[in-house]
Amino acid sequence: MTAQPPETLRSARRRIWTLAWPIILSNITVPLLGLVDTAVVGHLPDARYLAAVTLGATLFGFLYWGFGFLRMGTTGLTSQAAGREDDSEVRNLLGQSLLLAAGIGTLLILFSKPLIAFGLWLLDGSATATQLAAEYAQIRILSAPAVLANYAILGWFLGQQNSRVTLALLVLTNGVNIVLDLLFVVGLGMTSNGVAWATVIADYTALAFGAWRVAHQLRLLQGRFLRQRLLGLAAYGELLQVNANLFVRTLGLLFAMAFFTSRGAAQGDTVLAANAVLLQFIMLTSYGLDGFAHAAEAIAGRAVGRRRWDEFGVAVRTAAEFSLLTAGAAALAFALGGNHLIALLTGLPEVRATAGHYLPWMVAMPLIAVWSYLLDGVFIGATAIREMRNSIFIALAAYLPTWWLGQQLAPHGYENHALWLAFLSFAVVRSAVLVGYYLHHRRTRWRHRERQRDVTMTFDRRA
Repeated sequence: MTAQPPETLRSARRRIWTLAWPIILSNITVPLLGLVDTAVVGHLPDARYLAAVTLGATLFGFLYWGFGFLRMGTTGLTSQAAGREDDSEVRNLLGQSLLLAAGIGTLLILFSKPLIAFGLWLLDGSATATQLAAEYAQIRILSAPAVLANYAILGWFLGQQNSRVTLALLVLTNGVNIVLDLLFVVGLGMTSNGVAWATVIADYTALAFGAWRVAHQLRLLQGRFLRQRLLGLAAYGELLQVNANLFVRTLGLLFAMAFFTSRGAAQGDTVLAANAVLLQFIMLTSYGLDGFAHAAEAIAGRAVGRRRWDEFGVAVRTAAEFSLLTAGAAALAFALGGNHLIALLTGLPEVRATAGHYLPWMVAMPLIAVWSYLLDGVFIGATAIREMRNSIFIALAAYLPTWWLGQQLAPHGYENHALWLAFLSFAVVRSAVLVGYYLHHRRTRWRHRERQRDVTMTFDRRA
């Protein structure tokens, strides 16, 4: 591979921003779909339909989030293969990821009845809403292969530093979904089943578009699909190892969120609602931080594939600059305008007052959590997945005792402050562990590889 001059900070900033802005923009379309679903079903004459869609959407949000490793694992390995200029490997990673997505999606459909029954039992809705939610979910599960295949396609394009396909796919999915929501529910008089069918059709429409974009991209790549790579189980070793660790890590993260929600619910409906409003602040912050983290995945992974550790360091530094600016802006916005934002999210006076009482936790959260967003992206690019997994479970080991101790020591009326303190401790420990891993690898493994590359280049020049 021909030696290339080191990348400047200015060019790195341009590349990070070019990759990040389509992701940030596409993230904004996600809550828009939720608002339309709520508005369409919320105007039906019976509230049970809205409850059913809420339960069903929550179930699939958790279910598909658990399989997000298909996006993340594909991004990390593809970006490294692209950095090595190994077009055959880029092709075969796509084939493996799509076959894996098809297999998991098919299994989800085959075992849908017990999965849906168990998930709705955990959500514990009313009998009527649960029955309607089960009907909604049995329709929605039909799109599982398409949803997971779209994850793989998004990860594959992002690994090649093409985030505009991400924007196009998500805008198309949510746009078709919104139009069909209106057509089926408002136009044809369907209920929660119409919302479900709209989502299924939108998911397969996005898959068709993604397949078209994949076909175009494959024509630009050299090499070919290798049968032994696609059909030989041993060839899936690295992909399965990466994805298994990502899956376990995601389960730990889901547990942390579910535990926070359940402990808030135990304090009453007003506290539960106030915490839900404040969690939307975290979601808003994630729109920007995710964009820069995903950009870091692609650029850092490519640098690892090229063994350009100088370029890797520049990518991390540049992504950190954007991430810290975003986190600082979010903290300032919550400090100055948090009460106004709460008022936009809820009109209930008691929920507004309660959420405002816990608003200072939201000012601190972006400044702490920014490191976990950023370094998750860096470690995905470097396929240092075990470190990500470990960070979650080390953080849980601090989170749960902090919550228990807080409940024992907190004065009456301060139990939710103790819960937020425990949640913040989870973010602090997770970020600290990831920073520690990063600094350790930078001094040892990654620095050692950088010196090896420099020695090799010196010998090449002498030859």
